[in-house]
Amino acid sequence: MSDHPLLERARQAPDSPGVYRFQDRAGKDIYVGKARSLRRRVLSYFGRSDLPERTVAMLERARRLDYTVTATEIEAFILENTLIKRLRPRFNVLLRDDKTYPYIKLTTGEAWPRVEFTRRVRDDGHSYFGPFMGQHMARRLMDLARTHFQVRTCQIEIDGRLPRPCLYYHMKACLGPCVAGLTTAEDYAAAVEDVRLFLSGRHRELLPRLEASMWAASERQDYELAVRYRDLVAIVRRLGERQDVEQPGRGDADVFAVHGDGSSATVCVLPYRGGKLVDKREFHFEGVGDVASSELVVSFAAQYYDANPAVPALIESAQAIESDDRLLLEAYLGHLRGRAVRVSVPQRGARARRVALALDNARAAFELRFRAALSQAQHLERRLGEALGLPGPVRLLECFDVSHASGKQTTASCVVWRGGRMDRRSYRSFNLRTVAGVDDFASIAEAVGRRYRRQRDEGRPLPDLVLIDGGVGQLNAAMAALDELGLELPLAALAKREEQIWLPESSEPLALDRSDPAHLVLRQARDEAHRFAVSRHQRRRRRTTLSSELLNVPGIGPGRATALLQRFGSVRGVQQASEEELQAALGARLGRHLWRHLHAGEGDHESTR
Repeated sequence: MSDHPLLERARQAPDSPGVYRFQDRAGKDIYVGKARSLRRRVLSYFGRSDLPERTVAMLERARRLDYTVTATEIEAFILENTLIKRLRPRFNVLLRDDKTYPYIKLTTGEAWPRVEFTRRVRDDGHSYFGPFMGQHMARRLMDLARTHFQVRTCQIEIDGRLPRPCLYYHMKACLGPCVAGLTTAEDYAAAVEDVRLFLSGRHRELLPRLEASMWAASERQDYELAVRYRDLVAIVRRLGERQDVEQPGRGDADVFAVHGDGSSATVCVLPYRGGKLVDKREFHFEGVGDVASSELVVSFAAQYYDANPAVPALIESAQAIESDDRLLLEAYLGHLRGRAVRVSVPQRGARARRVALALDNARAAFELRFRAALSQAQHLERRLGEALGLPGPVRLLECFDVSHASGKQTTASCVVWRGGRMDRRSYRSFNLRTVAGVDDFASIAEAVGRRYRRQRDEGRPLPDLVLIDGGVGQLNAAMAALDELGLELPLAALAKREEQIWLPESSEPLALDRSDPAHLVLRQARDEAHRFAVSRHQRRRRRTTLSSELLNVPGIGPGRATALLQRFGSVRGVQQASEEELQAALGARLGRHLWRHLHAGEGDHESTR
C-alpha cells in the first residue's frame, strides 16, 4: 500500500488526538477510527504487507481521508462513537440489533412518580430499568409494582382535587395520591423507593424495609396491611431465591464475553444486579473477520451503552483489554453514567468464575446460531461441486450480469456467494468504458476482465466458480476474457428463460433438476446479480439526469452537482430538499437560486387551481 493515493494525505495529518474517516469514491464514510496521534495512526495503514484482510478491503475502496482534531483522547472516543452511530460505516463493527427491548420506566422526575412500560429510553430525568429480553417479564414486574407497592400507573395530573379515587385504589393497587387525604407525600415516596429497589434487583436492601413496615403495621394493629407486607416479603424472597448464581458483593455489574471463529462472533452480556444474575443478552456479528476480541468488546460496549443508559458501576470482560482502551472506555462510560465506572478483566476468584460463565454462554450461543448454518453451507458447497463436475466444493461463487438502456450507461454487476449465503459486502459494479451500443458479449468480457485482472495482480482469492447470467454467447465471452488473462477458472452460464445451465465446450445444457439445491443456489445468485445490475444502472441514470439538469443552473458545476447528490442521496432527495437545506449546502444566494430553478412554475400551477 506504499503507492496508495491517500499516502500523502496521511503524511499531512497532525500529531494530535482526533478522529479519522476513510471515504469511498462516492464520498460515503466506510470506516471511522480514533487515535491518540492521527499521523501515526493513519500512516500505519500504508507501507505494510501484513495488513488484515478486512483492512485491505477497506483501503481498496478508500478514495478520501478526512480527520478531525480533538483536545483530548476521550473527546476523540466520544466523537468516534457518535459518528459510527450516525454514519454506520460498512467496515466498522456495528451493533445491529433489530430488537427494541422493553424497559420499565419510573417517573422519578415527577412529584408523584408512576411506573409504565416503554421501549424507548430518553434522557429525561426519569429512571429506567432493563432492558428485559422479553415483554412478559417486564409486564410481570410492573404488575407486582402496582399491586403490591401501590404506585400509580395512570397519566393524569396529580393535584389532589379529584372527588373520588379510581378502581385501582379500591382494589388496593394504588395509594390514591389523586385524592387529598388518602396518602401522604412521605408514604408515597417510601413506596416509590421500595419500587426502585425492587426493580433494581436490590432485594437485600429492600427486605429489611419491608419487614420493618410489616412489624410497624402489626404493632398499630393494622393487620390487613401487615399481611400485605408479609406476602410482599415472601414474594421478594422467592424472587431472590430463583437466581441461579449469586456473587459476593452487592454491587451491580455487566459481564461481557466474546466467542468467534475469525468470520463471525457472538457477544454475551450477563447483567448482575445486587450480586445476582438477572438476565442474559446475546448479540451476533457476521463478517467481523480479523477484528480482535478486545477491539470488539470496546466497540460493542460503547455502542451498547449509548443505546442503554443503565450503565452499572462495574464492567467485567472475559477478553483482555489494552490499558489505553480500558481507560478510554472507563472515561466514556463514566461520561454516560455521570459517575465513575470501572472496567476489569478478573483473573481469579468468584469474579473470574462469572466471566467464565459468560464465555460459556457466548460459546453455546455461537454454536447454536452459526454451526447449523455452517453445516448447511458445507452441504451446498459440496453439492455445487458435484453437480457441475468440479474437483472440489464451491466455497466462493461470483456471478455477473449487465444492464443498460438501449446501449447507454451500461452497468455490469458482480455479486458474491460464500458461506452458504450472498455476501453483500463484497458486491461490485462496473461502469463499462469500452463498449459502444448494445453488446452484451463485449460487456461481459470487459466486466470479467476488469474484475479478475485486479484480483490476479493483487494476489486476491479467485472464485471456485464464475457464473454468467446468459447463454452460450455470454459464456464464451467470459471464457475469452479469462484466457486473455491467462486464468483458468470454472465457468457456467444460466439462461433466464429455460433456466438452462451451460458449461464450456458443451453442446448440451447440463441435466440438473430445478429442485436440486445446486440449481437453487445458481438461480439465487443469477437473480441477485440481475437485481443489483438493474439497481446500479437506474441509480446511474438518475444521477446523470439530475446532474444534467443541475449543470444548466449558473454557478453549479460537476463538483457541486455530485456533492448535492451525495448529500441528499438521490434525485428525489435534491428535488424535495427545502430552500433552507439547499442554502446550507450551497450558500444563501446559490441555494435560493437552485430551489427556484427546481420549483419553477409551481406557483403558476397553484394559481390556476
